[in-house]
Amino acid sequence: MAAAASAYLAWWDMAGVDCATGEQPVNWLRSAVASAPPPALPPAPSAKPATLDAFKAWLADDPAQPERRWPGAPILPQGEAKSRLMVITDMPDPADMEAGSLLADRAGRLFDAMLSAIGLSRGNIYMASLFSSRPPGGMVEAADLNTAADRMRTHISLAMPDRLLIMGDRTIRAFLPVQDSAGMDSLHFFNYDGGIVPALATFHPRLLLGQPAAKAESWRTLQRLVEEMHK
Repeated sequence: MAAAASAYLAWWDMAGVDCATGEQPVNWLRSAVASAPPPALPPAPSAKPATLDAFKAWLADDPAQPERRWPGAPILPQGEAKSRLMVITDMPDPADMEAGSLLADRAGRLFDAMLSAIGLSRGNIYMASLFSSRPPGGMVEAADLNTAADRMRTHISLAMPDRLLIMGDRTIRAFLPVQDSAGMDSLHFFNYDGGIVPALATFHPRLLLGQPAAKAESWRTLQRLVEEMHK
């Protein structure tokens, strides 16, 4: 009976009858849409930071970033400025979100092996992702992808790497929309805020785990990267 009474009162409260009597007249024929408060506008984006440390803090805390709409703590970029190589992926995988770091689990072990094969490790590269957390289902809107790509250009200008390695189809399409007919191991020159940096593209380790035949092309890209780093 108590639950039924509460539901009955809640129904009337939703209808606008929130007290037994009132001193002010009520327009019961008013439109519910008209009486509803206007929807809140999304926060306005703040100015882009001017240093790498400030950029990382902005990426983590700015309420206008698209990641604020998604669950999970952001996974921030790792590494130091002016590294020999900056690696860019699309977004954390589910295993990455659990581990709190990019390229964890099986994909991470394969990635570490790829780095080791060319004389590098996570300790001497700079690594970041287009999106610092993962949206539900791993799907992003075109507007968010454009925002992330523009944001990454600023990121690269602050990180100042010698070379870029862009991993994964979504990341490649965001930065290198027209692929060279010579193959994925072709050298590109990526324009960022204030300069140009040589860039190579390759498959994401998650794809290589499911399609081992693609490892040969990925290896050619890594060999080309070694050549470029020794120039």
